[in-house]
Amino acid sequence: MQVYFDPTKLKMMLLWKLLVLQSLMGCFAESSVLQSPVFTKQPGSIVYPVETLEKNREVVFSCEAQGSPPPLYRWKLNGTEINPKSGSHYSLSGGNLRISHLNKDQDAGTYQCLASNSFGTIVSREASLSFAYLENFKTHRRSSVSVREGQGVVLLCGPPPHSGDLTFSWIFNEYPTFVNQDNRRFISQETGNLYIAKVEPSDVGNYTCVISNTVTKNRVQGPSTPLVLRSDGMMGEYEPKIEVQFPEIVHIAKGSTVKLECFALGNPVPSISWRRVDGVPFPRKVDMRKASVVLEIPYFQQEDAGMYECVAENSRGMNTVKGKLSFYAPPHIIEKPQDVQKLIDDSLVWECKATGKPKPSYRWMKNGENLEPTVERVQVANGALSISRLTLSDTGMYQCVAGNKYGEVYSNAELRVIAVAPDFSHNQLKSQTLVKVGGDVLIECKPKMSPWGVIFWRKGSEPLRENNRVTILDSGSLRIWNATKSDAGLYTCVARNQFGVASSTGSITVKEPTIITSLPSTLDVTVGESVVLPCQVSHDPSLELKFTWFFNEQLIRFGNHGGFFEKVGGHSAGDIMIRNIQLKHAGKYTCAVQTKVDSISIAVDLVVRGPPGPPTSINVEEITDTTASLSWRPGPDNHSPITAYTIQARTPFSLGWQAVTTVPEVVGGHRLTATVIVLNPWVEYEFRVLASNTIGTGEPSKPSKQARTKGTTPKVTPANVSGGGGTRSELVITWEPVPEELQNGPGFGYVVAFRPHGATGWMQAAVPSAEASKYVFKNESIQPFSPFHVKVGVYNNEGEGPFGPVTTIYSAEEEPGRAPTRVRAKSLSASKIEVSWKALPWNTSKKRVLGYELKYWSRNEREEMASVQRTVGNQTSTIIHDVKGSITYYISVRAYNTAGTGPPSTIVNVTTKKPPPSQPPGKVMWNTSNSKIILNWEQVKALENESEVTGYKVLYKNRHSRPSIMETNTTSVELALPTDEDYIIQIKSFGEGGEGSSSRQITIPRIPGTNAVGSASKVSTLSALSTIALSFTARTSL
Repeated sequence: MQVYFDPTKLKMMLLWKLLVLQSLMGCFAESSVLQSPVFTKQPGSIVYPVETLEKNREVVFSCEAQGSPPPLYRWKLNGTEINPKSGSHYSLSGGNLRISHLNKDQDAGTYQCLASNSFGTIVSREASLSFAYLENFKTHRRSSVSVREGQGVVLLCGPPPHSGDLTFSWIFNEYPTFVNQDNRRFISQETGNLYIAKVEPSDVGNYTCVISNTVTKNRVQGPSTPLVLRSDGMMGEYEPKIEVQFPEIVHIAKGSTVKLECFALGNPVPSISWRRVDGVPFPRKVDMRKASVVLEIPYFQQEDAGMYECVAENSRGMNTVKGKLSFYAPPHIIEKPQDVQKLIDDSLVWECKATGKPKPSYRWMKNGENLEPTVERVQVANGALSISRLTLSDTGMYQCVAGNKYGEVYSNAELRVIAVAPDFSHNQLKSQTLVKVGGDVLIECKPKMSPWGVIFWRKGSEPLRENNRVTILDSGSLRIWNATKSDAGLYTCVARNQFGVASSTGSITVKEPTIITSLPSTLDVTVGESVVLPCQVSHDPSLELKFTWFFNEQLIRFGNHGGFFEKVGGHSAGDIMIRNIQLKHAGKYTCAVQTKVDSISIAVDLVVRGPPGPPTSINVEEITDTTASLSWRPGPDNHSPITAYTIQARTPFSLGWQAVTTVPEVVGGHRLTATVIVLNPWVEYEFRVLASNTIGTGEPSKPSKQARTKGTTPKVTPANVSGGGGTRSELVITWEPVPEELQNGPGFGYVVAFRPHGATGWMQAAVPSAEASKYVFKNESIQPFSPFHVKVGVYNNEGEGPFGPVTTIYSAEEEPGRAPTRVRAKSLSASKIEVSWKALPWNTSKKRVLGYELKYWSRNEREEMASVQRTVGNQTSTIIHDVKGSITYYISVRAYNTAGTGPPSTIVNVTTKKPPPSQPPGKVMWNTSNSKIILNWEQVKALENESEVTGYKVLYKNRHSRPSIMETNTTSVELALPTDEDYIIQIKSFGEGGEGSSSRQITIPRIPGTNAVGSASKVSTLSALSTIALSFTARTSL
């Protein structure tokens, strides 16, 4: 029977149902939150032991999802939906699938959970159910294995049929004796075989393979294999033969642990080692177990992949085996699609990206079924899903499935396509649109509606008529060109689709255009001047103006340009003033005027005349010993012709840049070459050029490259040739070295010429150091203090220069030969000693005397530690200062000259006087009477170890003068009253031991009254008629 559906009716029926669903969803939303299904628990793979099937055991696959309305669940086995009907061994509890009365042939396979509600269906990840078992060995006896001593052997295990991971061990003879593994014996956990690298007599016996299933925990034991020795002698030595090796390629999952086995037979027993073929060392996590037979790599990562080599070696040879470890990673989604809500006829693009090795492939599912791409609307490319021209039927749950041969991952997202009647609530027409006469205007009409319907316009209450100026665009917006006053009014946009009608109204107001009435195209100014750039406009008086200025298309921010720019315009003018114009202000200035209706701008070019810019390309064309020919290129003249150039030079010896002499003397603005003259030979020069015009001199050019003038013979001789001194039989000659810039070439040195007074021939010596400033000629025939004629010349690699003028220098003299006599010493005070002596003959022989040297030391010091004091000239006495009181000093005197000191005099001794009192004058009082100051103080009493007081000194001064001193043997004194400024007064005692400690400073103010009384105080100014008494009892000194 055939059933026919009218496509139009079917489409309307589906549309109606979807709209009803959306209405119901809106109602539900008021009381609860609607939600598409999301898995909170997904099934995992199960391995079930077969041995428990007889006990009617069952398994449960978990599945749980959130959603509102609550999800309904279904399950698939190997892609076919399971029907958990009554009486079936399948049942559902919530989303969990319970399988009872398991059958390993029917129930093994891949399971998936499907969760559905009104929003759509999602599919869980795949989970497998498999069955683990281990059957018994066939019970038949194994034949014995016969080997020679020293031979290697392999005993086969031959596991029976099984499912699940196994572990292997071997019994030797009888339980519970198990074979111990070492470098000679190894049990492979891959094959179960027992390998003995070299058989020994102790290995003879029965061997039984024992297998355990790691899932079922079941263990079976195979038939025993006898191992016997042959009687035809021992096996000779032979090279290793690798019996246990790993595959050529091993695929390892990310994060898993890999174990590689390698074992060899051989005599002697081979040693096993491992390495990476690329030479990369093993990381610390790598472990070698069971005598290095097993290489274990935990937490396998991409960097662990590569070619590995096992090396078996003994004294007879070596063998190797190689295998590649290949890294793989199941897919992992890194960019997921997100839930989205779209309107009818919108487009959808969902990105889905995953990592994995090999690179994952992608497929998409909708509501639990594979989504097939179509040419017209649905496309899948590199994991991205795109659907154009969405319809209500596209609503549902979508899943991106990324997979490679190691697994699949799922990511869910909901697409909700909605139908909406026209709505302007979120996008009303602009209430008022302003346009100038002759301008263009666009009023956008963007209602929200789905599907898109029809848009038309009204002006006022009448339908809008289109013409060559007024057009309704395909988007529904209204455009008017070359507006006139008649275009002003109210405009209404009306939108309609099959679900309703809506409208929005706005107005158009037409204003007069803004026009700039004055701005010259070019202005010409000079550096330092000020100028006003005018910008005046006519405009619609109802509109506010905004003026903006740009300089070389950059916005001028007034107040941020060093105060150069200032606004000076009024309401209808945007004039600006530029003060103290600089060259940098030349350029294009644009005045932009803006209102709410229109904007207009006009530009003016400002030409700034100023000093020329720096010349360029300064080049030294030719250089001699004293000249340099230069060339250059002119810089910008800054709108005023260049009239002259100035050349400056700099050397390592000059203080900055210096003007130089040129040919021609005046370098005109039309010249681009000149010759610098009067340069020093063999000096590195830099040159720069400055240009001038009628406005001024510009910035200098960049310096030229350094250029050295050519060398020539030196012309300048050393200055201040002198000498003398030294030791016996020496002639010392000194001079000031010639500066480097005057040496005229490399290899500079000095020629020292000298001869005894009265001789005709010159003796010469070369000093090959430019920095040298001294030459010493030593000869035993030189008489002390003999006059010599001396001159110093110069030379360099270019030749010899001139000698300087002749001067007279004396040879070294002899030190004085006699000691002073009649040496006397007298203590003047506690701190001074006067020493006198009889002078030696003065400058009467070659052993002349320039002065005397005194050495003095105390009784507690050694002579080597003595202090030294010198006199100058023919002096016969001196005073030694700063000695200590009541101490005996020893003193000797000797004459000296440039050759040294003569013999010492006889040592004399003297004891210094007692020190003066340390107590300062106390209770200092003062008062004024008429024109006098009367000072009184308490008498100072000396201690037993101090010298007696014989009088007092009064020191008085104003703040800026030197002190005056008045001496008295009483404890009072009268002074004239200060008339101009304050007095500062101190009092100290004195005696034969010297001056004692001073009292504190007393400040006596210039007092206008006739009577005042005061005393010493820390306060420097006292008011009239005040009295302060302060006793100074502390033993202090100023």
